[in-house]
Amino acid sequence: MPDLNIIQSLIVLSLCLMTAHSGSAAEQTAPSFQNDIVPVLTRYGCNSGGCHGKLAGQNGFRLSLRGFAPQQDYESMTWESRGRRISPLAPLNSLLLQKAIGTVPHGGGRRFDIDSPAAQLLVDWINEGMPGPDIDEPEFLSLSISSTPDQSVLKPGESVTLKVIAAYNDGTQRDITWLTSFASGDPTVIEVTEEGVVRSLRSGETVIRAAFREQIAIAQFTVPYERQPEAIVFEARSNQLDGPVFDKLRDLRIEPSSECDDATFLRRASLDAIGVLPTPEEVRAFLADERSDKRQRLVDSLLERPEFVDYWTHWLADLLQNRKERDHDVRGTKGVRNFHTWLRKQVAANRSWKQIASEVLSATGSTTEVPAVGYYIVTVGEKDAEQSEVADSVAQAFLGTRIGCARCHNHPLEKYTQDDYYHFAGFFSRVALQRQNPEAGPTELIIGTRHLLNLQKELGQQREKLTELESPADVTVKVDNEQIENVRKRIEDLQRQIEETQNRKVEVRQPRTGEMLQPRPLDRSEITLATGEDPRSPFIAWMTAPANEAFSGAMVNRLWKHFLGIGLVEPVDDLRATNPPSNPELWKVLNQEFVENDFDLKHMMRLIMNSRTYQLAADTTESNFRDDRFYSHFQSRRLSAEVLLDAICSATGQPESYAGYPQGIRAVQVPDPFTDSYFLTMFGRAPRTTACACEQETDVTLPQLLHLQNSDELTAKVTSAEGRLANLLKSTEDDSRLIEEVYLATLNRLPSESERQAVLKQFAGSTRDETAADLFWALLNTSEFTFNH
Repeated sequence: MPDLNIIQSLIVLSLCLMTAHSGSAAEQTAPSFQNDIVPVLTRYGCNSGGCHGKLAGQNGFRLSLRGFAPQQDYESMTWESRGRRISPLAPLNSLLLQKAIGTVPHGGGRRFDIDSPAAQLLVDWINEGMPGPDIDEPEFLSLSISSTPDQSVLKPGESVTLKVIAAYNDGTQRDITWLTSFASGDPTVIEVTEEGVVRSLRSGETVIRAAFREQIAIAQFTVPYERQPEAIVFEARSNQLDGPVFDKLRDLRIEPSSECDDATFLRRASLDAIGVLPTPEEVRAFLADERSDKRQRLVDSLLERPEFVDYWTHWLADLLQNRKERDHDVRGTKGVRNFHTWLRKQVAANRSWKQIASEVLSATGSTTEVPAVGYYIVTVGEKDAEQSEVADSVAQAFLGTRIGCARCHNHPLEKYTQDDYYHFAGFFSRVALQRQNPEAGPTELIIGTRHLLNLQKELGQQREKLTELESPADVTVKVDNEQIENVRKRIEDLQRQIEETQNRKVEVRQPRTGEMLQPRPLDRSEITLATGEDPRSPFIAWMTAPANEAFSGAMVNRLWKHFLGIGLVEPVDDLRATNPPSNPELWKVLNQEFVENDFDLKHMMRLIMNSRTYQLAADTTESNFRDDRFYSHFQSRRLSAEVLLDAICSATGQPESYAGYPQGIRAVQVPDPFTDSYFLTMFGRAPRTTACACEQETDVTLPQLLHLQNSDELTAKVTSAEGRLANLLKSTEDDSRLIEEVYLATLNRLPSESERQAVLKQFAGSTRDETAADLFWALLNTSEFTFNH
């Protein structure tokens, strides 16, 4: 008796063949695989990463993640496992449908009902012969989203219904709301149902994302606070950055905090600009300064201090992943130090971000002569460039864009496809490293491929061989003319191959489709490459063009987060249309300032620090204590590992020791992130293994608190005979004055009168040395010391 599965497969094949030749009328009425069936699978999570959309599939059934490979999905659904998932003669009995409606056991549970539009669509598709992907059907272009009623400002508890329209290249439009996947940017502010019903929950602002196939549209909703602050609280503004900030706060009815006091500003600005605590002398001098522009003067002076160069060199070294390789390192500590020194020179010379970025990305030559080549050593490593981490790292570090997931599938939250990823990787496909261990000489970056390197290496060997044959060291050896001729022919052949390789069109292979793709930017604009040209050159020109908001935006967003505690876009290196800035007008002003001032980093720092927004207090009000997006108050944050350790050393007057470095060097001056330090590791220094800003950890953990409270090293610094406290005890007889100096050295402010009296009582009831040490230790353990506020 014939195998029923074989018969079923033959029936499926017959039906598909009939469909393929049935004429245009049938094709128009049949559901589209790309525009109907795949979106149903996406809408109900069938092709999500948690179900069948992962690499290994689920229980033998595999789909491409969110339908990025329709042809592959079609074959998996209709032909794989001998067609067992589809029943052409009885569509309702199809395993695909039976599992989705829950009549057959299914690990994912019931996805929809038998009488739902999704079930009917699948039945219609099977009845029509299961037509597959059709390259001739209208091309899906874009989405648009609207709401009924048409409003974007809601009151708490108010609802609107979304409508999503798909547009096609033949001019047609289609309501695909029921096939759309919805998600809220902040579900605590706005929630959205699977059907697209939006409901406001509390005051705030966020976006709703609507996803259909590879396109995503967003709709922004604002829910103002009910209490209306007095208009005067929004009026004071220091520079052009404050307008968009306070306009947004006014629209949301969020009252800003008052301005921080002078001592707080001095500490805040010093830590943010140079990573150093102000000294007691600096605090006293700043508090005594009565000039109206003393804060602007302070900012200017901080940006010219040598500590500024140290601090921002370290900051850039984190961004550019200056470290030794994880496995086979070909630079060593010396190479890391060379790149660090190079970066230091750039910061000291106040070179623009455009200049620094361009030189890093265009670096060519040896690591000794061009230290910036180190960037490619850690991002390319021992792989072919297009298969390495370099494309991911460049996009994230310089464009603030995470494209790594598009290496294997279309980006789930953005327009970038797998093709886009490999087009982009093509710009770095001619980066080749002539790697060798440091003792053998420096590693060198050339413009070519591994194949070119091998050809050049052999050419050098053949030339050496020719020299030996033509002029043998032993004069008694007879010259072999035939062998010489063979070597000459091989040299000519190698020279020809090298020339052909150098002039070959720049392309990379898309691993899924096998198609050869030429370099193309992420905005899909066309780039023309001259024969033999380094493909990085037109990329850098595109990247740093004033019109490319991704380049300027990536940096201003990082700077804004550094000084304000939270980026306009979060995560700070995840810029995309579906993750818009919390204040679009401020975003526009920041980018415009950066571009118009030729990407000058100091200009942006000065602008931010002189704004009223930056100088607001961290203390909150009744209306703004929940705000963590709109800058109504300063966001307190824990000091980074390096800055915190340096602050402890500065306050106690006792430096830290690092193996291989001179005594007194500060943590931010240490080039190598793998330098042994238990403290820095515990408090989350960035290992620089990726371009992700998330590597810099500033969360507070229990082990950190226990370490500060029980650390013998911290106690030793406080009680050291050569430390600050010992000197104060010797030089200061007045207990009240001693208390002041300890507060100034740690919290960088004078104690309040209640604090002074409480500590004086402790002095009266215990020995002076012990009380002073306890006070110093206690202040170092406060959040006021470990946080920038």
